[in-house]
Amino acid sequence: MEISADSLDAQATYKLLTGVVVPRPIAWVTTRSAQGVVNLAPFSCFTFVSNKPPMLGINVGRKAGVMKDTGNNIHATGEFVVHIADENLIEPVHLSAVEHPPHVSEAELLGLQVTPSRKVRIPRLAAVPISMECRFHRAVAFGATGSEFIVGEVLVFHLRDGLYENGKVDTEKLRPICRIGGPNYAKLGEIVRMRPVAQTAKTVITT
Repeated sequence: MEISADSLDAQATYKLLTGVVVPRPIAWVTTRSAQGVVNLAPFSCFTFVSNKPPMLGINVGRKAGVMKDTGNNIHATGEFVVHIADENLIEPVHLSAVEHPPHVSEAELLGLQVTPSRKVRIPRLAAVPISMECRFHRAVAFGATGSEFIVGEVLVFHLRDGLYENGKVDTEKLRPICRIGGPNYAKLGEIVRMRPVAQTAKTVITT
Protein backbone atom coordinates (compact mmCIF):
# COMPACT_ATOMS: atom_id res chain seq x y z
CA MET A 1 0.00 0.00 0.00
CA GLU A 2 1.18 3.51 -0.80
CA ILE A 3 -0.24 6.81 0.47
CA SER A 4 0.69 10.14 -1.04
CA ALA A 5 1.17 12.67 1.78
CA ASP A 6 -0.43 15.48 -0.21
CA SER A 7 -3.66 13.46 -0.48
CA LEU A 8 -4.22 13.68 3.29
CA ASP A 9 -5.69 16.57 5.22
CA ALA A 10 -4.30 17.56 8.64
CA GLN A 11 -6.63 15.27 10.62
CA ALA A 12 -5.98 12.22 8.43
CA THR A 13 -2.24 12.82 8.62
CA TYR A 14 -2.45 13.10 12.42
CA LYS A 15 -4.27 9.75 12.66
CA LEU A 16 -1.70 8.11 10.40
CA LEU A 17 1.35 9.50 12.20
CA THR A 18 0.04 8.66 15.68
CA GLY A 19 -0.30 5.06 14.54
CA VAL A 20 3.17 5.01 13.00
CA VAL A 21 5.24 6.84 15.62
CA VAL A 22 4.67 4.41 18.48
CA PRO A 23 5.02 3.96 21.36
CA ARG A 24 5.16 7.58 22.53
CA PRO A 25 5.99 8.74 26.06
CA ILE A 26 3.42 11.04 27.64
CA ALA A 27 4.21 14.42 29.12
CA TRP A 28 1.46 15.17 31.65
CA VAL A 29 1.73 18.93 31.96
CA THR A 30 0.50 21.36 34.59
CA THR A 31 0.36 25.07 33.85
CA ARG A 32 -1.43 27.98 35.47
CA SER A 33 -3.47 30.71 33.84
CA ALA A 34 -3.16 34.40 34.60
CA GLN A 35 -6.32 33.96 36.70
CA GLY A 36 -4.65 31.26 38.81
CA VAL A 37 -6.44 28.21 37.36
CA VAL A 38 -4.28 25.06 37.26
CA ASN A 39 -4.55 23.40 33.86
CA LEU A 40 -3.60 19.75 33.30
CA ALA A 41 -3.21 18.06 29.91
CA PRO A 42 -1.34 15.11 28.33
CA PHE A 43 0.98 15.45 25.32
CA SER A 44 2.44 12.43 23.56
CA CYS A 45 4.56 14.39 21.08
CA PHE A 46 7.25 14.73 23.72
CA THR A 47 11.01 14.22 24.05
CA PHE A 48 14.16 15.64 25.61
CA VAL A 49 16.28 17.94 23.47
CA SER A 50 19.34 18.71 25.59
CA ASN A 51 21.17 17.21 28.55
CA LYS A 52 23.26 20.26 29.54
CA PRO A 53 21.24 22.16 30.50
CA PRO A 54 18.46 19.56 30.63
CA MET A 55 15.65 20.56 28.28
CA LEU A 56 12.33 18.96 27.37
CA GLY A 57 10.19 19.60 24.30
CA ILE A 58 6.45 19.14 23.83
CA ASN A 59 4.39 19.76 20.71
CA VAL A 60 1.32 21.87 21.49
CA GLY A 61 -1.25 22.00 18.74
CA ARG A 62 -4.13 24.33 17.97
CA LYS A 63 -7.85 23.60 17.86
CA ALA A 64 -9.62 25.42 15.02
CA GLY A 65 -6.64 27.75 14.85
CA VAL A 66 -6.74 28.57 18.57
CA MET A 67 -3.79 27.72 20.82
CA LYS A 68 -4.56 25.24 23.60
CA ASP A 69 -4.69 26.40 27.21
CA THR A 70 -1.33 24.77 27.93
CA GLY A 71 0.42 26.82 25.25
CA ASN A 72 -1.30 30.04 26.26
CA ASN A 73 -0.39 29.53 29.90
CA ILE A 74 3.25 28.73 29.19
CA HIS A 75 3.61 31.85 27.07
CA ALA A 76 1.90 33.94 29.77
CA THR A 77 3.80 32.65 32.82
CA GLY A 78 7.04 31.23 31.37
CA GLU A 79 6.73 28.10 33.51
CA PHE A 80 5.29 24.57 33.46
CA VAL A 81 5.74 21.18 35.11
CA VAL A 82 6.09 17.91 33.18
CA HIS A 83 5.00 14.71 34.94
CA ILE A 84 5.58 11.06 34.07
CA ALA A 85 2.59 8.98 35.08
CA ASP A 86 2.65 5.30 35.97
CA GLU A 87 0.17 2.61 34.96
CA ASN A 88 -2.06 3.32 37.96
CA LEU A 89 -2.86 6.72 36.45
CA ILE A 90 -3.96 5.72 32.93
CA GLU A 91 -7.59 6.74 33.50
CA PRO A 92 -6.93 10.26 34.85
CA VAL A 93 -4.28 10.83 32.15
CA HIS A 94 -6.86 9.93 29.51
CA LEU A 95 -9.66 11.97 31.10
CA SER A 96 -7.41 15.03 31.41
CA ALA A 97 -7.41 15.22 27.59
CA VAL A 98 -11.09 16.21 27.63
CA GLU A 99 -11.44 19.84 26.54
CA HIS A 100 -12.81 22.25 29.15
CA PRO A 101 -13.14 26.04 29.27
CA PRO A 102 -10.05 27.85 30.59
CA HIS A 103 -11.68 28.52 33.97
CA VAL A 104 -11.97 24.77 34.70
CA SER A 105 -9.07 23.04 36.49
CA GLU A 106 -8.66 19.48 35.24
CA ALA A 107 -6.59 18.59 38.31
CA GLU A 108 -9.39 19.71 40.61
CA LEU A 109 -12.07 18.11 38.45
CA LEU A 110 -10.28 14.74 38.58
CA GLY A 111 -9.57 14.99 42.30
CA LEU A 112 -5.80 15.06 41.85
CA GLN A 113 -3.88 16.59 44.72
CA VAL A 114 -1.25 19.19 43.86
CA THR A 115 1.73 20.32 45.87
CA PRO A 116 3.95 23.41 45.56
CA SER A 117 6.99 23.24 43.31
CA ARG A 118 10.37 24.43 44.55
CA LYS A 119 11.59 26.79 41.80
CA VAL A 120 8.51 27.56 39.71
CA ARG A 121 5.12 28.92 40.69
CA ILE A 122 3.24 26.11 38.94
CA PRO A 123 2.12 23.33 41.32
CA ARG A 124 2.98 19.72 40.59
CA LEU A 125 0.90 16.57 40.99
CA ALA A 126 1.47 14.73 44.25
CA ALA A 127 0.62 11.21 43.03
CA VAL A 128 3.06 10.87 40.12
CA PRO A 129 6.42 9.08 40.36
CA ILE A 130 8.36 11.77 38.44
CA SER A 131 7.84 15.49 37.92
CA MET A 132 10.12 18.10 36.36
CA GLU A 133 9.87 21.83 37.01
CA CYS A 134 10.50 23.72 33.76
CA ARG A 135 11.20 27.29 32.71
CA PHE A 136 10.18 28.29 29.19
CA HIS A 137 13.12 28.48 26.81
CA ARG A 138 11.82 28.71 23.25
CA ALA A 139 8.85 27.96 20.99
CA VAL A 140 9.07 27.17 17.29
CA ALA A 141 5.98 26.95 15.06
CA PHE A 142 5.78 24.24 12.41
CA GLY A 143 3.43 23.51 9.55
CA ALA A 144 0.19 24.99 8.30
CA THR A 145 -1.78 24.30 11.50
CA GLY A 146 0.42 26.48 13.71
CA SER A 147 1.52 23.76 16.13
CA GLU A 148 4.35 24.88 18.39
CA PHE A 149 7.26 22.85 19.66
CA ILE A 150 7.73 24.32 23.13
CA VAL A 151 11.04 23.77 24.88
CA GLY A 152 11.61 24.25 28.58
CA GLU A 153 14.70 23.99 30.74
CA VAL A 154 14.36 21.58 33.66
CA LEU A 155 15.22 23.32 36.92
CA VAL A 156 14.33 20.57 39.40
CA PHE A 157 13.70 16.81 39.08
CA HIS A 158 11.38 15.17 41.63
CA LEU A 159 11.58 11.37 41.77
CA ARG A 160 9.73 8.95 44.02
CA ASP A 161 12.03 7.33 46.59
CA GLY A 162 13.61 4.13 45.27
CA LEU A 163 13.35 5.02 41.58
CA TYR A 164 16.79 6.58 41.16
CA GLU A 165 19.72 4.27 41.83
CA ASN A 166 23.35 4.42 40.67
CA GLY A 167 22.61 7.47 38.54
CA LYS A 168 19.77 5.82 36.61
CA VAL A 169 15.99 5.54 36.83
CA ASP A 170 14.74 1.99 37.42
CA THR A 171 12.20 1.73 34.60
CA GLU A 172 10.67 -1.47 35.93
CA LYS A 173 9.86 0.28 39.20
CA LEU A 174 8.61 3.36 37.35
CA ARG A 175 6.03 1.38 35.35
CA PRO A 176 5.46 4.18 32.79
CA ILE A 177 2.63 4.27 30.29
CA CYS A 178 2.77 5.26 26.64
CA ARG A 179 0.36 6.33 23.91
CA ILE A 180 -0.31 4.39 20.75
CA GLY A 181 -2.82 5.01 17.95
CA GLY A 182 -6.34 6.16 18.82
CA PRO A 183 -7.58 6.22 22.44
CA ASN A 184 -5.16 3.44 23.28
CA TYR A 185 -2.33 3.15 25.78
CA ALA A 186 0.31 0.56 26.54
CA LYS A 187 2.21 -0.53 29.62
CA LEU A 188 5.89 -1.32 29.90
CA GLY A 189 5.80 -4.97 28.86
CA GLU A 190 8.89 -7.15 28.50
CA ILE A 191 12.31 -5.54 28.79
CA VAL A 192 15.02 -6.98 26.52
CA ARG A 193 18.47 -6.39 28.00
CA MET A 194 21.46 -6.11 25.66
CA ARG A 195 25.12 -5.63 26.43
CA PRO A 196 26.34 -2.01 26.55
CA VAL A 197 27.19 -0.76 23.05
CA ALA A 198 30.80 0.02 23.99
CA GLN A 199 31.32 -3.51 25.29
CA THR A 200 29.65 -5.03 22.22
CA ALA A 201 31.80 -2.96 19.85
CA LYS A 202 34.98 -3.96 21.69
CA THR A 203 34.06 -7.63 21.39
CA VAL A 204 33.40 -7.31 17.64
CA ILE A 205 36.73 -5.52 17.05
CA THR A 206 38.79 -8.03 19.05
CA THR A 207 37.23 -11.01 17.31
